[in-house]
Amino acid sequence: MIEAPTGVALAIEPLVTRVLAPNPSPFTYTGTQTYLIGTTELAVIDPGPDDPEHLQALLAAIHGRPVIAILCTHTHRDHSPAAAPLKAATGAPIIGCAPLTLEDAGPRADAAFDTSYAPDRTLTDGESLTGLDWTLTAVATPGHTSNHLAFALPEAGALFTGDHVMGWSTTVVAPPDGDMAAYMASLDKLMAREDRIYYPAHGEPIERPRRFVRGLMGHRKQREGQILRLLREDVGAIPDMVERMYVGLDPRLTGAAGRSVLAHLLDLQTRGLVAEEDGAWKMAA
Repeated sequence: MIEAPTGVALAIEPLVTRVLAPNPSPFTYTGTQTYLIGTTELAVIDPGPDDPEHLQALLAAIHGRPVIAILCTHTHRDHSPAAAPLKAATGAPIIGCAPLTLEDAGPRADAAFDTSYAPDRTLTDGESLTGLDWTLTAVATPGHTSNHLAFALPEAGALFTGDHVMGWSTTVVAPPDGDMAAYMASLDKLMAREDRIYYPAHGEPIERPRRFVRGLMGHRKQREGQILRLLREDVGAIPDMVERMYVGLDPRLTGAAGRSVLAHLLDLQTRGLVAEEDGAWKMAA
């Protein structure tokens, strides 16, 4: 278990240093974890929220070393807004995921999109950056968002998973941008890899990645099964499904749970298993 207070640079292993942002919440756990990669020249993964305290903590951890890339896994406001001030302070280019801004007035269980994100360069799946003692390779992992990337560090056998796989909670998959089929396909993609460890943006490192991913896939299949059983019982309204599926849920999370159910329903609809009629869902004929 990683134990370090907000703003402290913690060397997790020779090529990886973590700095925790001061943005804890029910949706970010202890906060966003920014990772510094390298020893003499650096890359910064998920610079985090635009918070002066966090920026100063990052600059202290960088300690005058050259930063050759600022990488963002996706563009939620707890991940990418600090990229611009960090670029201004270090001169490093912003590289990584494509820009994505989506107006979304629905109940969220994560941060809204960062409208200020402006990358100097975007990475495609399999594209790499190199420093003096490190390589970072983009691994496209859509699902949580359509522009989500993970970053592999082969020198350490590590994968920086952003919000695609987290060490404390299941990932939010909320339509219209969140896509359950894409999320499950991205989990399948990770199962085919041989990473030693995952470093998520929220929560503890994941030391048995395949076992963990298998559990996430099983959880989603279990939710899908619950939905199909409820539809067979003629429970077709999402609020009623949430009440039956999420017993004891914090009322503040009810809306977000409904969006997760919607993500499953849209996937099932695409597969021809369910249909929607006048706002109610049912088994397909």
